[in-house]
Amino acid sequence: MRVEGALSNIDVAVLAGGLGTRIRGVLGDTPKVLAPISGRPFLAHLLDYLAAYGARRVVLCLGHLADRVTTWLAQENVRGRLDVECRIEPHPLGTAGALGHARDAFRTNTILVMNGDTFLDADLNAFVAAHRASGAEMSILCVNVDDAARFGRVEIGSDSRIRRFVEKAPGRGTINAGVYLFSATFLDRMLTAGATSLECDVLEKAAPGTLHAHIADARFIDIGTPESLTAAPGIISGDRA
Repeated sequence: MRVEGALSNIDVAVLAGGLGTRIRGVLGDTPKVLAPISGRPFLAHLLDYLAAYGARRVVLCLGHLADRVTTWLAQENVRGRLDVECRIEPHPLGTAGALGHARDAFRTNTILVMNGDTFLDADLNAFVAAHRASGAEMSILCVNVDDAARFGRVEIGSDSRIRRFVEKAPGRGTINAGVYLFSATFLDRMLTAGATSLECDVLEKAAPGTLHAHIADARFIDIGTPESLTAAPGIISGDRA
């Protein structure tokens, strides 16, 4: 992974307030973001990834079992290399609602938002550059997967603009990898409109051609099921063939 500063002037928000119901039988009272991967919590791998691209400030949007996460952060002293701020939801607010709850923590004009239960070894330098060149207020990082059944598909035009989001269907396809770049102005407009779900209230309701897509040549994993959690070490710690 190249060590460059694409995120040095971009605050990062990690959405990690989910209940993790699908893998609770495996993790018990361990929050999903602390799921052990190759001997380290998932969050440790994620913060390493962000730091490698120059991230300086990370806002963790927490909810269920938030105290476990804050305790781990204190023990690991990650704040020595990253400014990590935690915002804890008083109750489940939805993905857009969580960003609204943490709005005053964001200081930069551009914000990177990512799901706290997915990982991909995408080149974030290229993603940031593509977003800036596109002129769009919001860009979505997408990947091609062998089976899009769990995720739904994204239909993208030749101009790299999203035409529509398609219902989940088996087979190879391009999916939303759960990583976004957008302006603070866009975020404020989204919150003013009362959005609670980033996926349903913002992405799916956006007019065709308004959102930019950047397709990365990257390995992707969602640790939300026992099967994918088992496969995660090969993606997060493994080397490309």
